[in-house]
Amino acid sequence: MKIVVIGGTGLIGRQLCKNLQDLGHETLAASPSTGVNALTGEGLQNALQGADVVVDVANSPSFEDAAVLEFFETSGRNLLAAEKAAGVKHHVALSVVGTERMLDSGYFRAKMAQEQLIKDSGIPYTILRATQFFEFIGAISHSGVQEGDTVRLTSAALQPIAATDVAMALAKVAVQAPSNNTLEVAGPERWPLVEFVRLFLQHTNDPRQAQPDDTVPYFGAPIDDHSLTPGEHPIVGPTRFETWLKSNS
Repeated sequence: MKIVVIGGTGLIGRQLCKNLQDLGHETLAASPSTGVNALTGEGLQNALQGADVVVDVANSPSFEDAAVLEFFETSGRNLLAAEKAAGVKHHVALSVVGTERMLDSGYFRAKMAQEQLIKDSGIPYTILRATQFFEFIGAISHSGVQEGDTVRLTSAALQPIAATDVAMALAKVAVQAPSNNTLEVAGPERWPLVEFVRLFLQHTNDPRQAQPDDTVPYFGAPIDDHSLTPGEHPIVGPTRFETWLKSNS
């Protein structure tokens, strides 16, 4: 099959393209750096010519509320219109676990808008929602309330996943028939968010101490044990957090 990966030069996209190539598929990494821009429409028609599957893993360069909504709505409309014209048989999109529960966040509202465009497009689809990436734990560690060598963070549950495991799950979804449904993928360990940060700080020799404080929001939004964790029967990636830490030191 010919599979076009929108955002194919990013963290997930690069690994996804390699996985698909290893499976023997013709794969095109599409991004502004390769002359394909879903936001402006540049290069889409040529890139999608003869494509069987499109996997969209592109992310907004800005997380500001209006900008992120504009990115996902405009790029989504452009991409889906180009797919219809090209006769694409399966649209796969990477989204985020908890989208419908985190609508206080502009980013999650934008992802919800993206998902709705896909469902309304008439193109057979599969949406894969992933939990937060291990690669994001460092940024989370700076999102809490800093007091000297202490950082206060919520103890709400998190079940993060390695980016490599997300890319592997996406590859499997892309080569299967469309489910016309939303699937979830998560890591193997469900712990308090503050515990993931504690281990990260310890491993990176960061002198700060992570302390639980459930009054601290998650990037401005309140969360609980269900906000960012999957429902029943998610796809579970194999990589444990401490294994990932050791391999990324």
